Amino acid sequence: MNRPANARCPLPYGITALVLAVFAVSLSPYLTHRALGSDSANRPNIVLILVDDLGYGDLGCQGSTDLDTPHVDRLAQRGLRMTDFYANCPVCSPTRAALLTGRFQDLVGVPGVIRTHSKNSWGLLSRDATLLPAVLKKAGYRTAMIGKWHLGLGEPNLPNARGFDFFHGFLGDMMDDYWHHRRHGVNYMRLNRQVIDPTGHATDLFTEWTCEWLRQYEQKEPFFIYLAYNAPHDPIQPPPDWLARYEAKHTDATKRRANIAAFIEHLDDGIGRVLSTLRQTGHADDTLVIFTSDNGGATWQGADNGPFSGAKQDMLEGGIRVPMCAAWPGRIEPGGTSNRVAMTMDLFPTICEAAGIDCDERLEGRSILPTLLGKSQPPEDRYLFWVRLEGNRKYHGTPYYAARRGQWKLMQNTPDEALRLYDIESDPRETTDLSEKRPEIFADLKRALDAHIARCAKIPYRSPDGTGPGEIGPAE
Repeated sequence: MNRPANARCPLPYGITALVLAVFAVSLSPYLTHRALGSDSANRPNIVLILVDDLGYGDLGCQGSTDLDTPHVDRLAQRGLRMTDFYANCPVCSPTRAALLTGRFQDLVGVPGVIRTHSKNSWGLLSRDATLLPAVLKKAGYRTAMIGKWHLGLGEPNLPNARGFDFFHGFLGDMMDDYWHHRRHGVNYMRLNRQVIDPTGHATDLFTEWTCEWLRQYEQKEPFFIYLAYNAPHDPIQPPPDWLARYEAKHTDATKRRANIAAFIEHLDDGIGRVLSTLRQTGHADDTLVIFTSDNGGATWQGADNGPFSGAKQDMLEGGIRVPMCAAWPGRIEPGGTSNRVAMTMDLFPTICEAAGIDCDERLEGRSILPTLLGKSQPPEDRYLFWVRLEGNRKYHGTPYYAARRGQWKLMQNTPDEALRLYDIESDPRETTDLSEKRPEIFADLKRALDAHIARCAKIPYRSPDGTGPGEIGPAE
């Protein structure tokens, strides 16, 4: 057949292949995410709710009979509740670092609390650490954080610099007052990088800001919201009407218990408003919601750690065993429980798997998505480690540790305590030290812990000048 004079000859095979290869490379991010099953139609929205210092027993679904938490209870009933879930640390910053990196906190430079006083700050989030919002953002998610950050007060360790498209919250550690939002007189409230000075109770503000963000969200891409409440961390400041309501119902409660119970009920109400807004905006059916706490409750503030001994700051179960539940309509069967052992750092790969994203193999965290979805998962068989640098005047940066594998747990509550060995399955209150009766188990856990300590030994947790992470607060 004769070709018209203006017809183009087909490209030679090699050139055609080259053109197609270049085209494929230009689309590679899209193709990669499609291959992982993470197109917008299938990827869930994700809401990760982290509360601060909530006792294991301070929810109705966790056995409490003297406070009402209907919204978290309903969330647990609509999904799966994990009974053997651990915070990565018995204090704030390290757990948050583990949550957002999927790694042991001492491997990313946060073995202790990041504080606004540089001389008493024991963490410097590694610049090399990849945070969960950055991974999700690269995969097409819109990422937002509302609430307490507590991983740095200056560049490069600000939320907007570490993967969050949007930040509305508090950079610092604790608030000296839930109504005035200061720490040592310094205002750490921010809208992205802008200093703001809002009015209202911090719990209400974080709730309202989250609901507002949801109501205004119109993008087609899925979203990730990390909602980190300050409550029920001290100071224990429930709104007066919530305290009065609680005391009217519980006339025999001590003042200390009434304060924190009302504080938790107010927090639960805020979570309920967020979940209600998810429904009102049409997002509830395609959203994975995860709820947990950064460490155990402060019993000296009236918290209840359920059947466990110890409290916040302790490596005893009461300091590190925390509530956790997850709901995902149509994917997680309602009303389930699991006693699989897991940690905060496991949420990173779990969320990534739910979003269809391959995780970095270097993560210590392991996905528990199969467990959440009711599928079989190989029995847990790994060494888990806990570390905290104690920053008080006596220890001033000296670490203390715990380790667990299977039913066995090695732990100490202060740097100068001897390590003790417990069978957690038969002795959850950790009353009987078995280090002399089971020396082979003690030695095995000690070897693993020593190896972990050696692995982390050269990870910097302070700036080269010996200070903390570039804080702007007053000097100590």
